Amino acid sequence: MKLLFSRVDQAAEKGYLLPSTAENIHLLLRSDCTSLTRESVTELLKEQRWEELNDRFFRTLGFGTGGLRGKTIRPLVTRNERGSSPLKECPQFPCVGTNTINDFNIARATRGLAEHIKELFEQQGLEERPKICIAHDTRHFSRRFSELCARVLVEEGCDAFLFTGSRSTPELSFAVRYLQAAAGINITASHNPPEYSGFKVYWSDGAQIMEPHTGNIISRINRVIPRDAPYPDDEGEVVALGEEIDNAYLERLKTLILDQELVHRQAPFTKIVYTPLHGTGMAIIPKLLHDVGFALSVVASQQTPDGQFPTVTSPNPEDPEALSLAIQEADDLGADVVIGTDPDGDRMGVAARSANGKMQHFTGNQIGSLLLWYRLTKLFELGILNEKNRSHAVCLKTFVTTDLQKAIAEHFGVRCVDTLTGFKYIGAKLRKYEKQIPQNRRANYSMLSEEKTRNLRLNESSYYVFGGEESYGYSASDFVRDKDANSSALMLGELAAFAKEKSTTLHGLLDEIFRTFGVYFERGKSMVFDGAEGATKIRNLVASYADDPPPAIAGSKVMSARNFAKETIRDVEGDLIPKESMMIFETQDHCRVAVRPSGTEPKIKYYLFAAETPKSDSFLSDRENMVSLKQKVEARLDEIWKFLEEDAKARLK
Repeated sequence: MKLLFSRVDQAAEKGYLLPSTAENIHLLLRSDCTSLTRESVTELLKEQRWEELNDRFFRTLGFGTGGLRGKTIRPLVTRNERGSSPLKECPQFPCVGTNTINDFNIARATRGLAEHIKELFEQQGLEERPKICIAHDTRHFSRRFSELCARVLVEEGCDAFLFTGSRSTPELSFAVRYLQAAAGINITASHNPPEYSGFKVYWSDGAQIMEPHTGNIISRINRVIPRDAPYPDDEGEVVALGEEIDNAYLERLKTLILDQELVHRQAPFTKIVYTPLHGTGMAIIPKLLHDVGFALSVVASQQTPDGQFPTVTSPNPEDPEALSLAIQEADDLGADVVIGTDPDGDRMGVAARSANGKMQHFTGNQIGSLLLWYRLTKLFELGILNEKNRSHAVCLKTFVTTDLQKAIAEHFGVRCVDTLTGFKYIGAKLRKYEKQIPQNRRANYSMLSEEKTRNLRLNESSYYVFGGEESYGYSASDFVRDKDANSSALMLGELAAFAKEKSTTLHGLLDEIFRTFGVYFERGKSMVFDGAEGATKIRNLVASYADDPPPAIAGSKVMSARNFAKETIRDVEGDLIPKESMMIFETQDHCRVAVRPSGTEPKIKYYLFAAETPKSDSFLSDRENMVSLKQKVEARLDEIWKFLEEDAKARLK
């Protein structure tokens, strides 16, 4: 081992390895000196794979908007990582490194979480063992990592409630609340490519973890390596989760239908093709839609769980190509709608037949706007919302989600609140609204029916009508505190039934919204910079926008530049927005650009917004005017992105 340490230090002295790389290799070898780790590092050193070593070790993974996320399979696979697996298949073992997702990082994160929770229990005088739920998606090593989490939790004196098979992210959120657990762990990398995995933490309210818990867990993680304290005498146990949670979740989802009679009339005639894209969606969505009565077909070639996602280039329903097989099946069957969900079942993509008979995709902003508009329309029509109580209704969206949703909410007299990117901030708002209900009236809140919690929120707090973000995530309940593709599929089905009863299409409904509120188009773009060098480029580019904001964007003067990392910003409810690395520029022609580094991927993200809003009662009164205005807004987005690309290249020089 001394010789190996010496080789690492010599490579760092010669400048081949970054100082942080050498430090982290030492850390890993002292903490996890298995043959897999030792031999993999030795192989990379002997072959002078300096760039590979720097990418694997230049940092240790930190919590972003979604917890830990990184590669578990590197492009360069060592012989020990390959193990007995054939060359073109998944390696036998996850990749070695402090900047990768592997047993080392999963175990240390789990141990840090367990120690933080046990400390809180001790402070609160709670003597029972902490209960922690664990779910996983269908990715490579996901089951391995979830079982590792369970073993670590048991060693730490916690009870691990582990799903027997892959389950969606929102079902984990539901399970945490349903079982009144202390926390939840989800092994998932959402819609990322096959080589990625991740570790997401949920708190006792079912929402993603936030400060101060995040910081406390990170400090715990850093202190428990190497472990110098004995394990508790009282080990925990592993409890299997399965049908009980599935059935409870299914029944609660069905309560989100607003117009039961409409669905009963039209569901049998509303043809839906669904694809889980080899992910967790098969556990809930087919049964849910069948039970309600929809004419459902599932894409057979994509219903089998498979971490390689062999039938798609990317398992991301934001990508139109991901829905191509479902669209083919929809054309064969004459179906009205195609629904696709990502591997961990929190995002939903949609395509629907337009007036010309062709299947056309929707953006995440458009899907969210349609669902919000329908739910507000129906809630007022049914009398659940009215002029007296609408001030107690709220919709939530992120700053980088379309302002069309704000226009819709304001039209109905309902509050619309912007949050930072990441559904954990929407979850934090739901936690706030729950706590605003008097304590004696919210006893066993998580076990109350949807009708009872809705009445409590309308009378005592804020009733959450709908929330979402542009990246194809939506929700309309607080019994799940994350975006939920399962409930979204059901809501989309009801919307499609509504369109059928009105003898129109989902695209026809969207045009009706445009005619009322204006044509709002958005575009999401990103620049990818991998590895240690890429991380430096992202930091420099982000800093340049703060230090030297553009005076104009695509020919239009920048009227305001908000720096969310430095400015004190409050939302419409008066709550302080946490500091985050994000800039938002608004131009003289009422366009908007947001720039932020991704919290979980090696990207810098750009969000572009442009709109043509009503200027008279005859706005968009005919189809030709609609087409020309859509083209005008799209052309403006093209101009903005062209400018941003060229400007970014200049900034990087």
